[in-house]
Amino acid sequence: MAAATPIQPIKVIIWDLDDTFWKGTLSEGAVEALEDNLQLVRDTAARGIVHTIVSKNDFAPAEAKLVELGIRDLFVFPQISWQPKGQIIKQLLEQMQLRAPNALFLDDNSMNRAEAQYYNPELQVADPADLPALAPQLRASGKPDPTFSRLEQYRLLERQQQARAAYDDNLAFLRDAQVRIEFREGAGVGPDLDRIEELINRSNQLNFTKRRVTRDELRASFTDATRRWGTVRVHDRFGDYGLVGIYCLNTATNQLEQLVFSCRILHLGVEQFTYAHLGFPALEVQGEVATTLNNTEKPDWITVETGAPAAAASAPVGERLRVLLKGGCDLGQLTPFLQAFELDVVEEFNYNNEHQIPVHLEHTALLRAGREWPAAEQQRLASFLPFLGREAFETQLWSGTYDVLVYSPLMDYTQELYREKTSGLEIPFGGYQNLTAVDPATQAAKYAQRRFQGMDEAFLRRFQQEFELVGQITPEQFTENLRWLRAQVPTQVPIFLLNGAEIEVPGSGETGAKQRHQLMNQALADFAASAENCQVVDVRDFVQTPADVTNNLRHYHRQHYRTLAQRLAAAIGEWHGQHLHHSAWTDLKARATSLVLSKLRGLFK
Repeated sequence: MAAATPIQPIKVIIWDLDDTFWKGTLSEGAVEALEDNLQLVRDTAARGIVHTIVSKNDFAPAEAKLVELGIRDLFVFPQISWQPKGQIIKQLLEQMQLRAPNALFLDDNSMNRAEAQYYNPELQVADPADLPALAPQLRASGKPDPTFSRLEQYRLLERQQQARAAYDDNLAFLRDAQVRIEFREGAGVGPDLDRIEELINRSNQLNFTKRRVTRDELRASFTDATRRWGTVRVHDRFGDYGLVGIYCLNTATNQLEQLVFSCRILHLGVEQFTYAHLGFPALEVQGEVATTLNNTEKPDWITVETGAPAAAASAPVGERLRVLLKGGCDLGQLTPFLQAFELDVVEEFNYNNEHQIPVHLEHTALLRAGREWPAAEQQRLASFLPFLGREAFETQLWSGTYDVLVYSPLMDYTQELYREKTSGLEIPFGGYQNLTAVDPATQAAKYAQRRFQGMDEAFLRRFQQEFELVGQITPEQFTENLRWLRAQVPTQVPIFLLNGAEIEVPGSGETGAKQRHQLMNQALADFAASAENCQVVDVRDFVQTPADVTNNLRHYHRQHYRTLAQRLAAAIGEWHGQHLHHSAWTDLKARATSLVLSKLRGLFK
């Protein structure tokens, strides 16, 4: 029976090959690739859905065809043989440590589907003819995983399972596996808030307590002196499993309130070792769990690793954190207030280039261009477009010299994108104006009044011939670029995102700015909710009326930058697991400095 709509979330798709993944029968001759299926695998793998194969075929030619199609690396645990499929799927799910309700089996043969469900009663099945209806739902499933981290975890599990199969004695295998555990507590827990919340609220098979929590409850619990929070990281000779377990011990009652593990470490003894490591505290197991704990054993094949945690904050507790502040130059008013919290702040703001034109370095399209375009193309456009200049593609983002990133993406809210017709390359500039539709002579005169060099009538006419307006970046592309940025910045570095105000500013000349900010703020919030180690600091809490801004809705009166700095410091301290020391005297000096800066900096659009 085909399921047109998945009943439970899909974590793995099991593909038949002949007349399902591709058109035709491989053993009878040539087959035809189905591009829609290839793209579906790519798209859903990038959202954490894992793909495998159960097909009646000879393994070698089938694998060769997958390699030819450039898709082999996106499949794990392929089961390609002439054996009946029902029992193979049952064994496969056991190997992958997944439940049948979270698997979707695609096969054009109704008998194969029926057999698969007979051996796996809760398995979801579908005919490939159902894929056009299923594909949009599958593409919306999971969560963004642009680095294919979940796929890599299953590759690791596949290596482990292959090695395990060579052992008759499971204990001998475990001893040879070289399982090592790293426990982190205290300040080392804060940066992993997203992963901890995910484990608690989404894990079932190895969730001994099943006590679901909200993010706010977690944050509050982290600061509770009677709660001992810890995370568990595991690696062995097959690879690094990452953060796979968490615990929360109520030290007043010696009761475990949270004990949760990812199923990826099932059968390694990690959960029993952790329980023993904590001294066998009181534990009320809730519901069904894949393993049973006891109050006596401590697996001797596991060792504890000590030393500086690789994924913890770069600066140890008690040392000054290095903050990279990236955005518009108005954010410079944050710096003295942040320094009052003993933070080392490095600024990367817009600046006047060699043509005396303010260049914003923070638009996500420009960040990607600086990372992905060939150097020759960067140099060519920087030379041709006066509003770029020699340093437009330079940034400290990739330096690895900071512990915290504070990023204001408001140029994505504001600037227009222009596409070069010959190359297809897109560049941001201006905002709320179509440079390809203005009168070149009139616009050149306006630029001359602002003392911009190179933006004369001849340049503008050439620009209008060679470029076309794309418009402001879409929320979807904005989100994709943020995912890309999160993948470029080391995971252990938190990203604090500054959103935009949502108010009307009479006389700003930016028609529709409030509505644009509302749209982009929602996209930013949705991204942060699903991204690892990202948090939005909401300016809308205190920038609420036209009296709170200056010449546009992105530039606030100086007292609000002090408030914003305080909100940032609180969020950074919470992440770091330690309240940041605050100097009242430095804060007083910062108020005076901010007054001077607000007069001297000049707030550029």
